[in-house]
Amino acid sequence: MVAAVPIATTPASAESNGGVRVMPLGDSITDGFNVPGGYRNELWQRFTSGGYRIDFVGSQFNGPASLGDHDHQGHSGWTIAQIDANVVNWLRATNPRTVLLHIGTNDMYGDTSGAPSRLATLVDRITNTAPNADVFVATIIPKSGADNQVRGYNNAIPGIVQSRAAAGKRVHLVDMYRALTLSDLADGVHPNATGYRKMADAWYAALRTVPGSIGGDTTPTTPPPTTPPPTTPSPSGDCRVAYTVNAWNSGFTASVSVTNTSSTPVNGWALAFTLPAGQSITSGWNATYASSNAAVTARNVSYNATIAPNTSVDIGFQATHTGNTGRPSAFTLNGTTCAVA
Repeated sequence: MVAAVPIATTPASAESNGGVRVMPLGDSITDGFNVPGGYRNELWQRFTSGGYRIDFVGSQFNGPASLGDHDHQGHSGWTIAQIDANVVNWLRATNPRTVLLHIGTNDMYGDTSGAPSRLATLVDRITNTAPNADVFVATIIPKSGADNQVRGYNNAIPGIVQSRAAAGKRVHLVDMYRALTLSDLADGVHPNATGYRKMADAWYAALRTVPGSIGGDTTPTTPPPTTPPPTTPSPSGDCRVAYTVNAWNSGFTASVSVTNTSSTPVNGWALAFTLPAGQSITSGWNATYASSNAAVTARNVSYNATIAPNTSVDIGFQATHTGNTGRPSAFTLNGTTCAVA
């Protein structure tokens, strides 16, 4: 990135509240370049409001006073290989329960073709060193002037995650690329305040789909903040859902595109569907997911609450299966049945 590579230093102090140890891991986007604290600011507020007790961990330390825990493992200017060369020591020093990995932006300046292989090596290093940690691997956010490179790299990440998950590793995909647009960047590389807030939304939505990743399998003591109930019902028959599955031995990812085919916007939405027998969601992105047995409801997050006429929102999830990778037979948007593409 534009920032020079700093010498890694040990913080003068570290903060711990005895909560679930979460390591934000990556480059200057994790560090919070141009917005001190970056996505960690809003994510911390989400944890606090949701009744989760979280202990950010890492050898780095920065952010505003309003950020309750300043520890992290974000290094400005670092590449995948640089993170890989140090990650074992960091993991052993902090023993995180959960790792939030967003890395690869600096690799888009050089040998982009080898970036997926380097990421795969890094993910293996993390899972081998901390086999009991849940590792959330994000696609990288958009970068001005390098969309082809970013897309090429990001397209390889689902396969990296899927193959590890199929082998029993606790690895989950977070589609961060679709959470932001170029307008959410301050300088073409790093997010502005809105962009970091969208990143926090994506992390939080994904974390809440994996039991134990941020505090046990039970409902948090204080109900987490949610988007107000839908205010505009979806007009009858005026929605369409496209559903694409990418499956492997015992798991799959589903990409879901929800289109408002009406002439009026939908403000606040909930997409309901029932998974076929043997399927169970483990993580998701661009929506918050709630399930009861096979019944699933995906609700908007803050940055995609409105679906304008003739536009779509793209969401997705990772799931396990016992042999049936078929799609749900029906979808409803705010209670109205949608056409299925």
